[in-house]
Amino acid sequence: MITSWLIYSVLIFIIIYLLIMMNFTKTLHKKERLVVAKKDRNIDDLKVMIKKYRVQLQRAIGDIDILTGELANARNDLKNMRAKNSQQRLEIDQLMTKVRDLEEKIEAFI
Repeated sequence: MITSWLIYSVLIFIIIYLLIMMNFTKTLHKKERLVVAKKDRNIDDLKVMIKKYRVQLQRAIGDIDILTGELANARNDLKNMRAKNSQQRLEIDQLMTKVRDLEEKIEAFI
């Protein structure tokens, strides 16, 4: 009688222990699934943010390329204007010398 009672008690304790461990592992598994789901959502959000910033970066690089082209055009225009300016100064100097020569000739005739 005592042995059967002892065996039944041990079996009941083992069953209770196994039920508690099963419940504990179920709870841990559920928490782990929630953590994994949260990480997956965070990863998806980060992927969206990375795509958004990549698009912004590509636009900025495109803008930089456009501005670089415009800067090169402005530099070329500046070089052309400087060349024209120096050529016009030479022409003005030549015309001024001609005017002085003519003034000297007019003075010589008077």
